[in-house]
Amino acid sequence: MEKLLNLISGKVSAAFAAAGYEPAYGKVTVSNRPDLCEYQCNGALPAAKLYRKAPIQIASDAAAKLEGDAAFSEVKAVAPGFLNLRLAPAFLAEYLEQTRTAPRFGLEPDPKAGTVVVDYGGANVAKPLHIGHLRAAIIGESVKRIQRFFGAETIGDVHLGDWGLQMGLVIAAVQERQPELCYFDEGFTGPYPEEAPFTISDLEEIYPAASARSKVDEEFARRAHDATFELQQGRPGYYALWRHIMEVSKADLKKNYDKLGVHFESWLGESDAQPYIPDMLRDMDAKGILVESEGAKVIEVQEPSDTKEVPPCIIVKSDGATLYATTDLATIRQRMETWAPNKILYVVDKRQSLHFEQVFRSARKAGLVKPETELRHIGFGTMNGKDGKPFKTRSGGVMRLETLISDITDFVRAKVQENNLVTGEDVEDTTAKIALAALKYGDLMNAPTKDYIFDLDRFAAFEGNTGPYILYTIVRIKSILARYGAWEALPMQAPETPEAKDLMLALTRLPEALELACRDCAPNLICAYIYELAGFANKFYHETRILTEEDPEKQRGYIALIGLTKRVLETCIDLLGFEAPEKM
Repeated sequence: MEKLLNLISGKVSAAFAAAGYEPAYGKVTVSNRPDLCEYQCNGALPAAKLYRKAPIQIASDAAAKLEGDAAFSEVKAVAPGFLNLRLAPAFLAEYLEQTRTAPRFGLEPDPKAGTVVVDYGGANVAKPLHIGHLRAAIIGESVKRIQRFFGAETIGDVHLGDWGLQMGLVIAAVQERQPELCYFDEGFTGPYPEEAPFTISDLEEIYPAASARSKVDEEFARRAHDATFELQQGRPGYYALWRHIMEVSKADLKKNYDKLGVHFESWLGESDAQPYIPDMLRDMDAKGILVESEGAKVIEVQEPSDTKEVPPCIIVKSDGATLYATTDLATIRQRMETWAPNKILYVVDKRQSLHFEQVFRSARKAGLVKPETELRHIGFGTMNGKDGKPFKTRSGGVMRLETLISDITDFVRAKVQENNLVTGEDVEDTTAKIALAALKYGDLMNAPTKDYIFDLDRFAAFEGNTGPYILYTIVRIKSILARYGAWEALPMQAPETPEAKDLMLALTRLPEALELACRDCAPNLICAYIYELAGFANKFYHETRILTEEDPEKQRGYIALIGLTKRVLETCIDLLGFEAPEKM
């Protein structure tokens, strides 16, 4: 379905051509002065120099050719050469009726979307999720949903940190605490126990203690490094213990990601990429792209066009160990062989931008991806406290994500109960949905690259640019529709009031908002759009007698309009990763 702006531009371009001017000058934009007009064309201004005419004359010539066009209720040429346009109510209603009845509001899926992998987890096993994992999870889930909306087969990959030194630290600590366990008996032939010898609570105590100790106890640090090496060499007992760590950790991670409304199609980790490393290194050697540098093996990624230095990407350290870059490259190889994606999107802290630049350039030099495969780093800023510094607990520590979710849920529950929004068994469901909307919208309304201040009072407010305000608008519409009755098949009608027309015009801007959000991987553009749409919806509600309208035909038009508004808002918040309750 053609976008309204393109449709109008086509008509105005044809008018320019009919008046003897290049049609390209007929491009139309949304007016930046809605008090004067709804759309405008400024093409007469640049055309004046080419045609050696006054801009107002060119605009007037084009306006004359648009006389009688049923799409417009007003076409006016104004000094110095603007073309001001207002849409005819019937034309607008007809366009929105097509939007209402078309699948996906007339938005066509991208036939070239293919498969898109979104890497947005990065959680480490044996550790609880903390607020540092929040933005990756929230932004990544929304980016994945938006890509899927436009026809991509999406694969969200948690990409667990499960193969580094933290594994050796946990194994060394468990061995010290429970040396009698069979996992440490090299003569044990199995089978190993099915039940883990620790709980997630145990792991959450074991790892930080082991990590802190390794910094002051050289002997313990050595044992942890040895355990890491032996695990990676396949020692059976250590591998069995590692599997327990994985199972216990994954169960806890899934529980907390579920609370965030974040879901992964793939639960692979760094360990799954390890088997791809030897062949990858041999291929790199064969291609001659691995070079020696101070005993290490690196890939030179500096390009002649660079305006600043881009250091070589270290693939193998001088001691033979591999690094994160090596694992990331092996993961790209694994993903290409398994899924052959058209895009791989990495939702990771923006401070990792140099790392990903090195990895992406190395992947292309090594031929790990096709030339047309898109590799993109969606870097995000930090969530800060009111002091402008990274968000901490009251004691100054890093806050667990579970604690943050619990705090905002408790805060919202108190408001729900205080204002008697719902009662009884509806309290918990409504509270959970409002809290999630407050948290996610408060994050997503910011451009991903921007740092932002976490302000619980502001995020959970029912007025202003917040998630609860958007939900309240939807719930209010739901209430009206429920009281009216069957509404889904009611057709759109020409707007009777300025408020109705403003709301209808806002609805026509949906395609541009979603397409830009998909192109730029920017959920904040959807937030900006639905905040504007909710504002027009509430103004229409306040200025219009909907359920008490005596003219049945008018009432049907009002109901059809708010019904479409509800569907658009619900679609958008689903793309952002939350949903509205039934009551509020």
